[in-house]
Amino acid sequence: MSSDRKHMYDFIRQLLSATANAALYGMLHPQVERLSAQAFTSIEVLLQSRPEVTLLVVGNELVIDGKPQDLGPFLDRFTQILTSRGVGAIKLLSGISKSEVDSLISGLARQQNDDVQDLISSEHIRLGKVDLNISTSTNRLLSDNSLAAGIKLPDMPHKELSHFIEMYEAVRNKKKIQINRVRDVVSGFINVFRQEGKPLLAMAALRDTDEYTFTHSTNVCVLNLAQSMALGIDGQLLNDIGVAAMLHDIGKLFIPEEILTKTGKLTDEEFAIMKQHPVKGARHLLETPGVPRLAVIAAYEHHMKFNLSGYPRVASGWQQNLCSHMTMISDFFDALRTRRSYREPVSLPEITAMMQSMIGTELHPALTRNFLRLIAGLNESAL
Repeated sequence: MSSDRKHMYDFIRQLLSATANAALYGMLHPQVERLSAQAFTSIEVLLQSRPEVTLLVVGNELVIDGKPQDLGPFLDRFTQILTSRGVGAIKLLSGISKSEVDSLISGLARQQNDDVQDLISSEHIRLGKVDLNISTSTNRLLSDNSLAAGIKLPDMPHKELSHFIEMYEAVRNKKKIQINRVRDVVSGFINVFRQEGKPLLAMAALRDTDEYTFTHSTNVCVLNLAQSMALGIDGQLLNDIGVAAMLHDIGKLFIPEEILTKTGKLTDEEFAIMKQHPVKGARHLLETPGVPRLAVIAAYEHHMKFNLSGYPRVASGWQQNLCSHMTMISDFFDALRTRRSYREPVSLPEITAMMQSMIGTELHPALTRNFLRLIAGLNESAL
């Protein structure tokens, strides 16, 4: 177990024990004070090596910094307490104080039928709710034909478009990606999400340039951001998830063009070559300075499938990242919604039925249901 993971688990154990004792004896009991001090020390040490830690409850899963956790007894109990208190997201920020940890323990220790006003965010502990139902604000952001494969909104600004093309040309010419350029593109998408009356940036200008390489990656980025923001994800993690989506298929630039553009069914030999792109992409990103770890992981895992029946093949029990699950969902949806030389776009009801049938086998259950709720909020005419 890594030292960071150990400190995180120690913090949760100590927080749980302090909460249980506080519920029985009150916050002034010496045992509560001792456990609270230990919890503070654990999280303070962890936050010395990073600016923040994010915990999410998605369905019945606990996700720490984008990675689902194996729910042993204490993590399962922690997830249950958060759920019962209506907390679906906790962001712990560098600079956290002992008094903030005490306040969190006090709030979690109160009974479910008590007044819950004490369980509120502080400067360095941000509490939120991960809502798997589409909200009014999210519905407004995702309206106006926004998630369509044939988006008809204004074109991507020239600066961001040039950065995007530059990124792919660099890879083709065996040069390193300028990761700041990629972050600029993703930041542009996030800003557009937050602008009233201009919910998403259109990719129409890119569609005629390179159907697959440009449009698919940017659409997957948009879809990943939509999923993440609907779950309340924000800040650096949101940006990293967007960057990971932009780069998830980078490995296809190392696959022969005749295989990528073939209109008919791939032969077994050709498909075996195609299946190498996750490893090739992850390796390239791993060797590129400044690329977030999430991008490397998503590039490697985005074809694994929820039940690990995809590729590359990994050992049983492999824990896939939350970002990889999101990318699988976005990738599958956009691939079917995109017009290809050998077929028309698949209709929304057909894709919905297909994705529902894949829940729990090829696609993550809670995240897929969340995604389908987002899509259900759009008109069929928009798609």
